[in-house]
Amino acid sequence: MHLDTEHPKPERAYREFNLDRPGNIIFVGHHLSTGTQVRCLIRTITLAGALLEVSPNLEMPSHFFLEILGIHDEIGATVVKREGEFVTVSFNMLLNPEFLHHVLRLSFET
Repeated sequence: MHLDTEHPKPERAYREFNLDRPGNIIFVGHHLSTGTQVRCLIRTITLAGALLEVSPNLEMPSHFFLEILGIHDEIGATVVKREGEFVTVSFNMLLNPEFLHHVLRLSFET
C-alpha cells in the first residue's frame, strides 16, 4: 500500500498581483459599527483574497472590512492564516475583475 497520496488541488487558482499599497483594517463592532481602524500594508491581492502585513502585536479580528487607501470601498474579509506580521485573508465575495483592474491601475500610476 502506497501512503504518499496526492494532495487535492484547489478548486480554482487566482492570479496574484503585487500591490504594496497601504490600507486600513476596519474592525466591525456592536451593531456593525466601524469605529476602530488600524493601518496595514497590502502586499499582494487576487480576486479572492490578499496578503496583509500588520504589526505582529496587533490582535486581528476574524472578520473585518479592508479599505485600500485611495479607493472608497470597503471589502469584507476573513482571516485564513496568520504567521507573525503576515495575514492571509479571503474576501467574503470575489472582487469584480474591473474593480481589481482599477486598484492595480491606481497603484501603477502612483
